[in-house]
Amino acid sequence: MPDQLRHAILGAGGVGGLIGACVAHGGAPVTMVVRRETLAEYPEQIQLESPFGKFQAPVARAAEVPACDVLWITVKATQLDSALSAVTNPESVRVIVPLLNGTEHVSVLRSKYGADKIIPATIAGEMERVGTGKFVHRSPFLRLHVLSTGRSLLGLTLDGFQKLGFDCRFIDDEPTLMWSKLVFLAPFALATTAAGAPVGEVLGDPQWRELAIGVVREACAVAVAEGAKVDADAVIAGSGKYPPGMRSSMQKDVEKGNPPELDAIAGPILRGAARYGMATPATQKLVKLIEQKSRN
Repeated sequence: MPDQLRHAILGAGGVGGLIGACVAHGGAPVTMVVRRETLAEYPEQIQLESPFGKFQAPVARAAEVPACDVLWITVKATQLDSALSAVTNPESVRVIVPLLNGTEHVSVLRSKYGADKIIPATIAGEMERVGTGKFVHRSPFLRLHVLSTGRSLLGLTLDGFQKLGFDCRFIDDEPTLMWSKLVFLAPFALATTAAGAPVGEVLGDPQWRELAIGVVREACAVAVAEGAKVDADAVIAGSGKYPPGMRSSMQKDVEKGNPPELDAIAGPILRGAARYGMATPATQKLVKLIEQKSRN
């Protein structure tokens, strides 16, 4: 049975392009929500190049979020407030699935649109927009994890993703869902950005590796205090499986002179640690290095 839900993508970057292309490739109607000034030039078909395949998929385009069953929010955390101006009629949106980095955006969206409308989810992989309507997924893995409250509506959609090669799972426990990504994203993003090097070089350098492992342990300590089931030793062991040339989106943003998602990624660790009286020397050091680099 094909996915007949109406999907809209708010955020036509690497994550949004991948989700939009894969949903449309499966036959469901997809609308890419883009800035009004770019609407006329946005193509009728978007292109994705991925280890899962290379294909084009037809999409509609709009400057405002249309009536839809699923609104995927895939903007950078730094762009969330401005992007939400495109949600002019939230009553016409059945559910919202945010795929932002960090943890704190979920409560922001719930307070704005209502708890029942938000289905928390996380995505992990290296994706990038390389041109208007053109996207590349570079990592050999792609993990999409969704809170179990979305199973009845999104089960068919995730089945389609799974057939393409995604690792898709429904997770019962929200703190574990959200923190399981952050405890590996934060060390990876902060260390690669501060070092200006891909993950293989970071892990191969004793000083950078020590800082990255320090962030893992600090993040996991906060996560456990928040009720998440995470294991620092398992996260550290899993870091050796990253493709050595993999770079974080934060690293790419800093290299391009764009504002990094520093508050979204490091903020939950630092603020959580302050609440629980925990020390975070590794996280604080990497944040300061990135702030200095961003100002230069």
